Amino acid sequence: MIRVQVPATSANLGSGFDSLGIALSMHNRVWMEESDVVDISSRDSTVIPTDEHNLIYWAAKRLYEQCGRKLPGLRLVQENNIPMARGLGSSSSCIVAGILGANRLLGTPFSQKDLVNFAAKIEGHPDNTTPAIEGGLVASAIEGERVYSVSVPVSDKIRFAVFIPPFELKTEKARAVLPAQYSRSDAVYNLSRSALMTASLFSGSLENLRVAVGDRIHQPYRSGLIEGLDSVFRMSYELGSLGTYVSGAGPTIIAMIHAGDADSFLHYASSHLEERGISGWQVLVLDTDANGASVSIE
Repeated sequence: MIRVQVPATSANLGSGFDSLGIALSMHNRVWMEESDVVDISSRDSTVIPTDEHNLIYWAAKRLYEQCGRKLPGLRLVQENNIPMARGLGSSSSCIVAGILGANRLLGTPFSQKDLVNFAAKIEGHPDNTTPAIEGGLVASAIEGERVYSVSVPVSDKIRFAVFIPPFELKTEKARAVLPAQYSRSDAVYNLSRSALMTASLFSGSLENLRVAVGDRIHQPYRSGLIEGLDSVFRMSYELGSLGTYVSGAGPTIIAMIHAGDADSFLHYASSHLEERGISGWQVLVLDTDANGASVSIE
C-alpha cells in the first residue's frame, strides 16, 4: 500500500486572483492500493463519499484512463485534516492525492510537470493544485493546456495565522458574485500588488505586505458572504497582522504575522474572538510547506 500526503493550500493571497497560491503545513493523508472492488473509508469522523463519486477515486480513475489503463477497483483510506469548503484547498488535495497515487501505482509514467498540467485541467485553474504538488509560494499561469509556474520559498520571518469559521462557503457560490468585467484601474491595482506580494514573501520585506494584500477583484464582492469578516480583519490588524486576506474563495481568513509573535498572536486572537461574540472559529498558526505532496510505500 502507498501513502500520499498533500498539503493544504491558500490561493489568491489577496491580490493574486487565480494566479498565486501557497502550500501550508496542514495535510491530508491517503493510503491506497489496487483492488478488485471499490473500498473507501475514513480514519476520522469526516463524512466522505465511499463509492465512485469519491473525488480521490475519480481523479485516480481519470489518470488511469489518460494512461490507457482501466482501474479495476481501489482500496482507499482517508485521513482528513483539511476542512472542506473553507478555502484551504480541500478539493484540490483530493485531486492531487488521486493522480499522484495513481501515477505511482502505474509505475510513474508521468512527470511532475505532467501531473501539474493534469491537475489544473481537472480543477480548472492552477492556484491550488500547483502549490499542493510543488510546495512553497507558487505563481502560475495557464497557456493552452500547459501550466507555467515557479515555486519559491517564503521568508522564515513570516508565519500564517489561519482563522477557520464554523461554516462552509462553496466555491461556486463565491464565484457567482464576481462581476464579468473590471476596469483598467482595478486590473492595474491588483497586478501591481500581486507582483509586490510575490517578491515580498520571498525576500521577507514585511513592510510591503499590508499593501500587497490589497484587492479590487474578488474580496470586496465576497465579503458579504462571510459573517464576521470585518471583525476578524480589524482584530487581526489590532494584534499586529502584517497583511490579512480571504483564503481562496473563503470563508477562511489568513493573517500573515511575524514568526516571533506566533504564540502571543494565537493566544490573544482566540480570546478576542470570544470577547467579540465570534464563536466557533478555530485559530491555527501554520508554516509554509516547502516540499509539496509526497508519495511513499508502507
